[in-house]
Amino acid sequence: MRFTPATSKSIGDIGEERARDFLQKNGIKIIKSNFKCKVGEIDIIAEDNSSLIFIEVKYRKSDKFGAPSEMVTYHKQKKIILTAQLYLQKHPKLANKACRFDVISIHQNDISWIQDAFNTDF
Repeated sequence: MRFTPATSKSIGDIGEERARDFLQKNGIKIIKSNFKCKVGEIDIIAEDNSSLIFIEVKYRKSDKFGAPSEMVTYHKQKKIILTAQLYLQKHPKLANKACRFDVISIHQNDISWIQDAFNTDF
């Protein structure tokens, strides 16, 4: 019997599933997972009482290449913001809600939720 290593996509899917479970346990309503458009992708779009939340999930088994949250670079942040703007254009009913950008960092069994991880002030 031959085992194949997990692909980065399947590892990412596992991380996103754990992040969704974590958010829901913390009272956050998941609106959409894996929103994709020509600009990029947003892992999770969620809503709390007052805000629409665009969430990037980073999952790592090892911190050999740094903490998972460190992988959300300036370039990645810009892509997420542009993708969020396109999402809001497609969903005008949500356009008046306050928005924020969070990062869920998962390293082995530890989950860290960084609220307001970055903003649109570039």
